Amino acid sequence: MKEVYRVDSLSFYYGDVCALRDVDLRVYEGECVVILGANGVGKSTLLKILDGLIRPATGRVFFHGSPIEEVSSTTSFREEVALLFSEPDCQLFCPTVFDEVCFSPLQLGLGADRAKERAEEVLRLLGLFHLKERAPHTLSSGEKKKVAIASILALNPQVLLLDEPTGGLDPKSQVWLLELLEGLKDCGKTIVMATHDLSLAGDLAHRVVVIDESHRIVAEGDSATILANKRLLLDANLIHSHPHRHGDMVHTHGHGPFSIHDEHEHQKYR
Repeated sequence: MKEVYRVDSLSFYYGDVCALRDVDLRVYEGECVVILGANGVGKSTLLKILDGLIRPATGRVFFHGSPIEEVSSTTSFREEVALLFSEPDCQLFCPTVFDEVCFSPLQLGLGADRAKERAEEVLRLLGLFHLKERAPHTLSSGEKKKVAIASILALNPQVLLLDEPTGGLDPKSQVWLLELLEGLKDCGKTIVMATHDLSLAGDLAHRVVVIDESHRIVAEGDSATILANKRLLLDANLIHSHPHRHGDMVHTHGHGPFSIHDEHEHQKYR
């Protein structure tokens, strides 16, 4: 497979606070990579670096073999790569939903008529056309998330960087998003997704990367192997261990979408 990203020995700091430490990562064309980690381990920072918005303190990032600092300001990079922020309010600023979805195509040189056609196509595809004249600030959190997704898909990018894409979505909308991402994956899009939602990794990932509270990558592999490793998930704060009392017995098991209730240890109260 053709390499899209190569990340070598990357570290990043906010002042004196470490966000990422000695990260090595490869992302290949058409691959869906899910980055798992608890809040604050550096997942969002890594996506921003892959989008060329911030620069690492140490290490290098290459996009299709070129240093990202040399290509991230080019029109071709911005046409190919799109970032979904975890908080849609960071991304939505136009007067109406329709203006929002038109904005990026217009900025990248698509003619006004074609940009409007593209916006209408995407809004209809995502079932959002009825919101086209609404101001983004009047939408629910789930509607804002969907509009933010529409605004990046209007570019028809080949690489999607998605930060907590299920955040703010109700269960029905999460199913909607999963089906959308499955379709994008089937179309050969390259997807890098940061989340602590284990179900997304199980359903979508070709490969899973785990970052723990040391801000390092501590595991990498296929989703079945990673999600079956209860100790890894506990140590990375992706599930939690919880004791239950049954008469004079206690059992402890991990809580989370992929934890197994029947895998427990018994002990008598003393």
